[in-house]
Amino acid sequence: MLSPKMIPLLTFLVIGCGANPHKDTKESPKKEVHSGFSPVSSKEKAYYANLIAQEYDKNLLKRGFNGAILMAKNGEIVFEDYHGYINLKTKEPITESSTFHIASVSKTFTATAILKLMEEGKLSLEDPVEKYIPSFPYPNITIKNLLTHRSGLPKYDHFMDGTATQAYQTKNKKGKTITRYRTVRINPGFTGFASNMDVLQYMIKYHPAPESLPDKRYSYCNTNYAMLALVAEQISGKSFPEFMQETIFAPLGMTHTFIFSQKDIANYIPSYNYNKAPFALQKLDCVYGDKNVYSTVRDLLLWDKALYLGTIVSTKTLEMAYQPYSFEKRGEKNYGLGWHLYVHPPEPTIVYHNGWWHGNNAVFKRLVADTATVIILGNKFNKNIYSAGKMSSVFTGHPDTTLLDE
Repeated sequence: MLSPKMIPLLTFLVIGCGANPHKDTKESPKKEVHSGFSPVSSKEKAYYANLIAQEYDKNLLKRGFNGAILMAKNGEIVFEDYHGYINLKTKEPITESSTFHIASVSKTFTATAILKLMEEGKLSLEDPVEKYIPSFPYPNITIKNLLTHRSGLPKYDHFMDGTATQAYQTKNKKGKTITRYRTVRINPGFTGFASNMDVLQYMIKYHPAPESLPDKRYSYCNTNYAMLALVAEQISGKSFPEFMQETIFAPLGMTHTFIFSQKDIANYIPSYNYNKAPFALQKLDCVYGDKNVYSTVRDLLLWDKALYLGTIVSTKTLEMAYQPYSFEKRGEKNYGLGWHLYVHPPEPTIVYHNGWWHGNNAVFKRLVADTATVIILGNKFNKNIYSAGKMSSVFTGHPDTTLLDE
């Protein structure tokens, strides 16, 4: 079995034989991003596939993986596999057209759609949310605050269940006053299948306490992206699933990608816990913007290529999206406009988004400087999917020790 410590040595041997998988991207990264991709030779593809296959077997296949994986270099597939069943009850096998709930990776689509509206002059990131949602009950929150998770809004996946996150002051072992958070009971939870408008109406009626003042601190919050979906609906005059289909999915040829909503309830296929127990459809499963994009690994590759090429929004706008916006805490992890970031100079920033919802796990990891991507989707909960994203080391030539947010 291949040890990560052997990767630099193997890279050196391949380079010595005349196949340098990093040559083109290092010599002309701007050309690749703006003018297309440099071709990947058959020898390079075989090199990557061989290394990935060994790591895939060790990190996923031998650990109960049920899902799909695709890894790409310069927009070309260098490794792809489908393992297990999309429906454990009917034993329908997973194929290249099998759609998975990509959970919070959905936020990358929502954010990019908002940035497209910005480029079209239909909104400004500094606009207050109530400009587009007049009944929005929390003042002084901007579109940018929603995108960067700096709104301070309460979490709908808590308050719709009748709970809230509450901050309190305490002292640590050194006697220093610190802020901690706890879950407390609040107003009655919502019953039935909630829509995004139901989330808004709940906030109007009960006004659950915000976690902080706007732009005070970073706090990952699904409510932000549920509200961004409503903003897009107000501006476009269309339902969010229709807007996204016309704005992103159809133009990119993502024929197996859609947004799950209340109209799709009858066609729901469950995801599964690690013990194969299915997850029944639950009351928050129809809220979109923060989640609920269903897609395939091949469709996500089309999305990845469009991001590299600036097809939906300009590369200048994407550069803005890949910048960190939260600095109140030291650390290498940060958040851009719809993207998790791992910032560790002088190494290039890793742009990624992982996801989890019920039994669904998703990894969408982009090594922009190397024009390489790791896409892993699973529908039977398996925490190893997140650590398997480290297989990106085959593209960089050195072990990946990063622990990225799940």
